[in-house]
Amino acid sequence: MSLEPAERPATRTRVSRRVPIIAGVVSLVLAVLLGMLVTAGGGENRFAVDEAWAELMVSLRTPFGEWFAYAMNALGGGFIGVFVVPIGAAIVLLIVRRPWGALYFIVASAASAGVVQVLKHLFGRVRPEDMIVVSDFGSFPSGHVANAATIAVVVGVLVPRSWVWVIGAVYTVLMAFSRTYLGAHWLTDTLGGALAGVGVALLLWAALALPLERERVAWRPALTRDGTRRRNDAK
Repeated sequence: MSLEPAERPATRTRVSRRVPIIAGVVSLVLAVLLGMLVTAGGGENRFAVDEAWAELMVSLRTPFGEWFAYAMNALGGGFIGVFVVPIGAAIVLLIVRRPWGALYFIVASAASAGVVQVLKHLFGRVRPEDMIVVSDFGSFPSGHVANAATIAVVVGVLVPRSWVWVIGAVYTVLMAFSRTYLGAHWLTDTLGGALAGVGVALLLWAALALPLERERVAWRPALTRDGTRRRNDAK
């Protein structure tokens, strides 16, 4: 009888891709179906809720509210939203040694923007008449909200904490509010943008699930070791 200790089986990281794939496909399909519904009248058809919400937003406009909405406009789109935020986030992730996370952030942001442009040109929905900010062609879906939703999911995947998901959800809702506040989008545009952004982020999560999870599992012990080392050095 051997007294040698039994060898431990190699630790394997198991990741289920089924849920994010199904949820991602459903989100994108719903975004397309919503686009078909709201543009059934040649791009000008609107739901009653869109008209009512647009009138409410105009009635609520104040100097402070417009300042906040313009700030969200800059944060979620243009040079800052398209380049500074994703590239800056990727640099931070590379610094903390999460290259797969950086790749996920960059690819998800680019893919989300690409899907939004495809849907905009596919549906060609007319923007509200009370718009007080300069925007590109096509009202459906909202690119700003899609970008916000994509970032919310990506950060939630990279840092899986409930408070992170809550902050991401709040950020997405505020972005949706700001887009309708500025009159840049109808309410249903923001819903379509959220569905598109979430769908893209979930499908890319499924595609990169294994390396992302391995990186996350390896990253946490590294943080623990570094923290322990600093405490020991301080003694």
